[in-house]
Order: sequence, then structure tokens, then C-alpha cells
Amino acid sequence: MSGGVDSSVAAARLFDAGFDVVGCTLHLWDYPEAGPGSHARCCAPEDQYDARRVADALGFPHFTFDRRDLFKKNVVDPFVEAYIAGETPSPCTACNRTVKLGELFAIARKLGAEKVATGHYARVDDEGRLYAGRDATKDQSYFLYATPVELLAKMAFPLGESTKEEVRKEAVDRRLPGAGKGESQELCFVGEGAGAYSKFVEERAKSRLRPGPIVDGTGRVVGSHDGIHRFTVGQRKGIGVALGEPAFVTRIDAKNATVHVGNKDGLRATRATLRDVVLAPDVTLPREALARVRYRHAGVRARATHDTLEFLDAAGAVSPGQVAVLYDGDRVLGGGIITEVS
Repeated sequence: MSGGVDSSVAAARLFDAGFDVVGCTLHLWDYPEAGPGSHARCCAPEDQYDARRVADALGFPHFTFDRRDLFKKNVVDPFVEAYIAGETPSPCTACNRTVKLGELFAIARKLGAEKVATGHYARVDDEGRLYAGRDATKDQSYFLYATPVELLAKMAFPLGESTKEEVRKEAVDRRLPGAGKGESQELCFVGEGAGAYSKFVEERAKSRLRPGPIVDGTGRVVGSHDGIHRFTVGQRKGIGVALGEPAFVTRIDAKNATVHVGNKDGLRATRATLRDVVLAPDVTLPREALARVRYRHAGVRARATHDTLEFLDAAGAVSPGQVAVLYDGDRVLGGGIITEVS
């Protein structure tokens, strides 16, 4: 239970259905104080108390477990390293894969619980096959692509068939604590405002930041930068150069500390190389699938082999460090981390 609306309603539904529910919250980070007018952030400190209030209101036990060291090692440190390497990481995917689910199942075993339930907008069948949630605008199956089938078969997603609007209305109707909370807008461990990501990286890797040139499609130097960690592929705002037409970051060369910019055509990708590919047990390659190359990406048709994607339709702003997840309709087939793009 994160203390937000989604996991609170998920717990309430299970409790109403007669399950013996135990609420578990993972303390993952020591968060800075949020200022007035700040957006809600997943797993903020006050959420631990809201999760407890929901459990108390419904009448089931709740526990908080300290996993800050694990979160720093498996999520925060790789996040910083990725930006230093010119990549755009997917920390929420890493968190689900390497922290949350593994720890929740370990806790469940100690408690004697048969299943782990979360507030993800996703669906799973009895065989452990993973599907997108019914609400396409909130679907979170992308973050769960690497979850082993034996764990998925022991998971429950009470919100999988619901829309966010339905869930929020239910929280209000039930008068659950925190029902009026806003949507999480930012990464839970990074502050808010312009430049928050780069500031976070700078505070942890300042001695390793290198200035360098910004070059256009012809190789002409059109500007300079204070560090490649300030840029992501597809970025348009805040580049600090003028080309006489809309300019986008098309490539980041970490070895030479060089940021490449160009027009939108320069973002087109035909191929991506993947690492750490995970597939559902019954999925074989090569095959065609819908590839989502970042969260909330609508997806593009691609032919997948063991470690490559060949895009069959136009694919733009494909960035190393992000995760490509493969779908057949609503079903998640698997995915991998993007390492190279051409």
C-alpha cells in the first residue's frame, strides 16, 4: 500500500470480498518536504501514514518495512549512472522488478499470505499471463513486463478492469483517507520543478560531469552544454540552441560528451538493440509484435528477434536506457532494455 487512492481501493475491494488482508508499505526513500502547491508524489512520507489510516478504517493490520538501502542500490544509483552514460532510464520499471515485488513476496511468505495484491492497472490470468489494464490511459502493465510467470500467477490486480475515474469515485464514496489526493506527477525520489532531474544527478555525480559541444546534423558546432545528463533523446525544450527550425536532441554521444541535435526527421529509428530480454514462457522469437518503447507510448509495429527490434512503422525518440515492451493485443509478451538505436 503506497497510501494513494489506487492501492487503498484495491485493499478495500479485497477486504470486502472476504479476504484476510494485511497492508504492507515499503519505506524506500527519505523524501524532501514538498512545498505549497506541489504535485502528489508516489510513496511520499505522509503516504505511509495514510496507508495506515486506510487499514485502520477498514479493520486490517498494516506494517511498514524499511527498504531504503535496497532502493538506493537498485534504483537510485543506476538512475544516476544512466544519465551520466547518456541514457534515459526507466526507474519505475527497475523498482518493480528489483525492489517492490521481490520484497513483497518475501514478506508474504513470512506472513503466510497466499497472494500479493497491488494497485497496478493491469490484469493477469490464472496461468500467470499478463495483460494491459482496461483503462488504456492508466495501464501499468509496462512496468511489470519482467515479472516471472510464477509470481504473476500468485498476484492479484483488483483495479485491472476499472478506470481511474471509477476508482477515484469509489474512494470518495467509501470516504477512504486520502481519497482527495491528486495524481502522482513526479518520480518519488526526485524533487519538482524545472531542472529537477539534472540537479539530482549533479548532487550525486558532480565530479564526473563533463561539458561539451552541441552539434547539428552536419557536424557543425552550434552550442555548448554543461553535461549530457541534462538531455534526453527527443527533447525539444531547454536545449539552448537555435537552428531556424524546431530542434530536437537526436543522439547523445557519452564517450565524446557531445549532444547531437536536428529536426524531427533525425528522431526516426529503424532498429533497436536490447539487453536483459525477458519473455513469457510460451513466447518464441522471431515474431511481430506491438513495441512500446517508453511508458505511455502508443506502440509501433516491430519484428522482434532475441536481442533486436526492427521497426515496421515509423518510430521516433527511441532512447537507450528505456524499456521496450512487446504486446500482442492486450497481452504482454516480454521486453528488454534498449542499448543502441539506429
